[in-house]
Amino acid sequence: MNYEIGDIVTLKKKHPCGSFSWEILRVGADFRLKCAGCGHQIMIDRKTVEKNTKKLEKKLES
Repeated sequence: MNYEIGDIVTLKKKHPCGSFSWEILRVGADFRLKCAGCGHQIMIDRKTVEKNTKKLEKKLES
């Protein structure tokens, strides 16, 4: 998959707030993700994100 900043990723496990969706803030060897439900930010390695991704929604081009 081709991940870009601003895309929304749906992961297999939900965040404790109940949301499955995360916005990508940084791409590289590590990802910075922001929870769509509560706004909590995490750093997570690329391999884990690629393994746990169920769906990737591209950002809207304006």
